[in-house]
Amino acid sequence: MKAKNIRQARAQKILEALRTRYPSPRTHLDAESAWQLLVATVLAAQCTDARVNTVTPELFRRWPGPSDMTKATIEEIESIIRPTGFYHSKAKNLLGAATRVCEVYGGQVPKTLEKLITLPGVARKTANVVMFGAFGINEGLAVDTHVKRISYRLGLTDATDPVPIERDLMELFPREEWGDVNHRMVWFGREVCEARKPLCGQCEMADFCPKLEPPKTPRPQRSKKSKP
Repeated sequence: MKAKNIRQARAQKILEALRTRYPSPRTHLDAESAWQLLVATVLAAQCTDARVNTVTPELFRRWPGPSDMTKATIEEIESIIRPTGFYHSKAKNLLGAATRVCEVYGGQVPKTLEKLITLPGVARKTANVVMFGAFGINEGLAVDTHVKRISYRLGLTDATDPVPIERDLMELFPREEWGDVNHRMVWFGREVCEARKPLCGQCEMADFCPKLEPPKTPRPQRSKKSKP
């Protein structure tokens, strides 16, 4: 059997297993609108969803929508989102995104990938999360650290960068499943297929999982000082 066919057959088994384990997947981020989901996803970069959810209630209480946030200062936003890390750049991006949403898109979060990625702080992953989570649109498949790790371990991709990984997964899974595949892999990555100690004994895919690990990026060597 060709490698492509092997991957396709494995992807079908993975989809069935994930569906059984997580019949009603959902995002871990708390949000009540497309704008709030966008904000929460931006804050989740290099931060856990659980921590983001401790910050956003106060953030959304003060500035529930993009027009409200345009009235805030960067310093005010920073003071609230500080626990999420990288708060200087995140505050700048959130204020910039709010301004662009209001000035260019009439105060409404756009529904296309092309327009979403013009917002400061929004790349393909965030755009895919917002499009599916807020509008039910499967334009792409969001690749975060969990999806990246699990896809490689299960032999669904040889790539290590998000864009080619996304392309591989989009070819293997039906379009209507892309958003839920992301949610299910995130849940699975947190509960079973952990980064350091995957719980293979609790995994229904252990029998056909190749248990691959991506190559580690070598650390840059320190230059040796020349002897006098």
